[in-house]
Amino acid sequence: MDKTAGILFAISSLPSKYGIGCFSKEAYKFVDWLVEAGQTYWQILPLGPTGYGDSPYQSFSTFAGNPYFIDLETLISEGLLTREECDSVDFGADEQSVDYEKQYNGRYVLLRKACERSGHKKSTEYKAFLEKNEAWVYDYCLYMAVKNHFGGMNWTEWPEAIHSRTEEGLREYREKLADEIDFQLFIQFQFFNQWYKLRAYANKKGIKIIGDIPIYVSLDSADAWSHPELFQLDEQCTPKAVAGCPPDGFSADGQLWGNPLYDWDYHKKTEYAWWIERLSFCFQLYDVVRIDHFRGFDEYYSIPYGDKTAVNGSWKKGPGMDLFHTIEKKIGRKSVIAEDLGYITDTVRKLVADSGFMGTKVLEFAFDTRDTGSAREYLPHNYIENCVAYTGTHDNETLVGWWQEIDDEGRKKARDYLCDYYTPEDKIYIPLIGAIMRSNAKICIVPIQDYLGLDNKSRMNTPSSVGSNWRWRVDSKELSKTLAEEIKGITVRYERCN
Repeated sequence: MDKTAGILFAISSLPSKYGIGCFSKEAYKFVDWLVEAGQTYWQILPLGPTGYGDSPYQSFSTFAGNPYFIDLETLISEGLLTREECDSVDFGADEQSVDYEKQYNGRYVLLRKACERSGHKKSTEYKAFLEKNEAWVYDYCLYMAVKNHFGGMNWTEWPEAIHSRTEEGLREYREKLADEIDFQLFIQFQFFNQWYKLRAYANKKGIKIIGDIPIYVSLDSADAWSHPELFQLDEQCTPKAVAGCPPDGFSADGQLWGNPLYDWDYHKKTEYAWWIERLSFCFQLYDVVRIDHFRGFDEYYSIPYGDKTAVNGSWKKGPGMDLFHTIEKKIGRKSVIAEDLGYITDTVRKLVADSGFMGTKVLEFAFDTRDTGSAREYLPHNYIENCVAYTGTHDNETLVGWWQEIDDEGRKKARDYLCDYYTPEDKIYIPLIGAIMRSNAKICIVPIQDYLGLDNKSRMNTPSSVGSNWRWRVDSKELSKTLAEEIKGITVRYERCN
């Protein structure tokens, strides 16, 4: 079996101009840098438009793209914007942190100017894009137009005619908001046009893209508005229960995500048509798809709507292999990573095994005395071939930050396991990376923060918190030729080189 390696690095964290990472020349440079570093995979976070808390896991759509990732310099080169216009916008002074409020206030003004100047309606490429994506793009763009019209109001609070999607209501708002709908269509066209070019470039260079999709969708989304029948909602479209995770060693209250739960009986009746459409679309975007919170397909944690914590939730039965048999029948066998972390049971393990998907192992979980439930599973010598090994994920502390936070017992366990009592504390991340690289895992993915030896100030996300997540960006000087050579050295040493 060929073993490979990759790097987890969010698009938003790239060192692009104008306040946030995007599909810019820096993204192409990063692909080249991955090649120099001997990598095979670039894992990214979800690409959807972000909603509450700026989280890519709380998106306004499971299909649409995030307008923040549209490269403004490309629009300048196409004559749709001027450099003076872009440079005059305040995107924030801190180049290592995304200011989402300034992105919202500044970027859309520029994108509207580009739309007005584009002549996109005459473009055959534009017409082909609309035809190819008609199943979701018109509903999404109408949804965003109406949402903006009502000052960002959740669709559950819209006037009845458009809330319930009556023929009259849909016609009225399509006519009233025609210009805004056109703008939303334009930015989706731009997003996907730029993304497909970047992905093609990566694939040509031998780099495969691992895309990440949340299992759940946000209530405040075009999906829930246009297809409420997919979810456990009452007649007023209020959730009957919501998603989350039970209490564990890291959270006494558990995690209250608040997403509506699927009506799996309905999905089964439709032969999982929506899921087939969703995954088919994902495999147009990515080479490998990671499904976040995979255990929810075996059993999902149902929390009474209105609860303030996840304590009173209970486990309910999910669709299991019936879903994946149906998907494979419809679209064939695909390369999928099952994020089977958290509270894992024998039935979850069986579902992952029966699906044939790659499971997930996280090194930090092996030595952390805060939650020792399944520590043995995460020791690198126990990894099976058909899995993806991580030092940590977007939800975890950085390796350096984690080492600083665990207790003496945890650090002793790790050093005993590594047979390493001499590496200085500030360099211990290096042998820890080596531990997963020499495991039997098919793929090893390391967050870029861990290769850089950064502490928790560079952490991407702290679950069950809002305000400071998803903001971190890399300093372009840190993605040096020296670091690429060092990473390639590790990758070659453990026979994972591209």
